[in-house]
Amino acid sequence: MNILLVLIPVTALVVIVGVALFFWAVNHQQFDDLDSPAVLPLLDEAAPHATTHDDETPAP
Repeated sequence: MNILLVLIPVTALVVIVGVALFFWAVNHQQFDDLDSPAVLPLLDEAAPHATTHDDETPAP
């Protein structure tokens, strides 16, 4: 029964920290754009450009 005297304040502290972090994230625009980050991995990437040097001569 004495453990409740510890667990109730610890739980209340965890809830308060969670609510504070949620409101911090909302105030710092963390939830403004929820669609485009999910689509970014699905987009086709441009093929890497092969670097060519005009001053190099091909090996015989």
